[in-house]
Amino acid sequence: MAKADIAALLALAAAFFIAIGDVIHQRSAREFSDEPVGHLALFLALLRDRQWWLGSAVAAAGFGLQAAALGLGSVLLVQAVLVTSLLFALPISARRSHRRVTRWQWMWAVLLAGAVVVIVTVGNPTAGQSRGSPATWLAVIAVLGPVLALCLMGAQIWSGPTSAVLLAVVSGALWGLFAILTKAVVGRLNLTSWDGVVELLRTPELYAWAVVAVAATAMQQASFGAGALTASLPTMTITEPIVACLLGVVVLGETLRPGETGWFTLIAAAGVMVAAVAALARGEAVTRAAM
Repeated sequence: MAKADIAALLALAAAFFIAIGDVIHQRSAREFSDEPVGHLALFLALLRDRQWWLGSAVAAAGFGLQAAALGLGSVLLVQAVLVTSLLFALPISARRSHRRVTRWQWMWAVLLAGAVVVIVTVGNPTAGQSRGSPATWLAVIAVLGPVLALCLMGAQIWSGPTSAVLLAVVSGALWGLFAILTKAVVGRLNLTSWDGVVELLRTPELYAWAVVAVAATAMQQASFGAGALTASLPTMTITEPIVACLLGVVVLGETLRPGETGWFTLIAAAGVMVAAVAALARGEAVTRAAM
């Protein structure tokens, strides 16, 4: 079996565990959403919640599988497959809420699955290097940093759905960045010797990876608690793969090779995937908000 095929299977398994973790996290955050607390206070409160830690443990297993997938395949491939976490989240959330998945949700789920298959097969994602150059990272920070800072400022100025959307953009962007840093960390991972451990500890991406993971989690919970899930969940779900794929191309030099006649099909599939993700995330958020 080719490395890309193994990476796709690992990413599919990661999507399953991440979906379970997300469902648990959303329920935990919603229990605190009616309390007038700030973003930091909400995160600290969730740290004392056993259910939130259960969701974190399950999600951590998913991130481990994601890291293994990124060690074998490109970010473009892995992130395309990871959006299928919504397909797992639908029945899991429905079962926990004692409800049924609607026909419209199943229709969008089928379209999402089909779009992912087309992107992976027709797009033929090609891996680049595992790490970006310092100059490239400085350029990314110069562009992405101010954008995220403005979103955080806006989230402090406005409240309700606007704040939730802005925080969701920050969280989704950070999770996309997390995928790129994970690729770099896995590429330097060699625990078979002491020299390998020392080399890993000297890798700057390792420390950035840890900080980004904590910040992304905090922003995710803050977004869930800032407003309705109809605002936060679709925004977050779409932002993460878009940012990860863009950084995969810009930072790691990954490419898509659909051929001369495949670009139209690829663009159409990407559009269907975005629409399906937005529809499924919004539909799930509406159902959970009504509970």
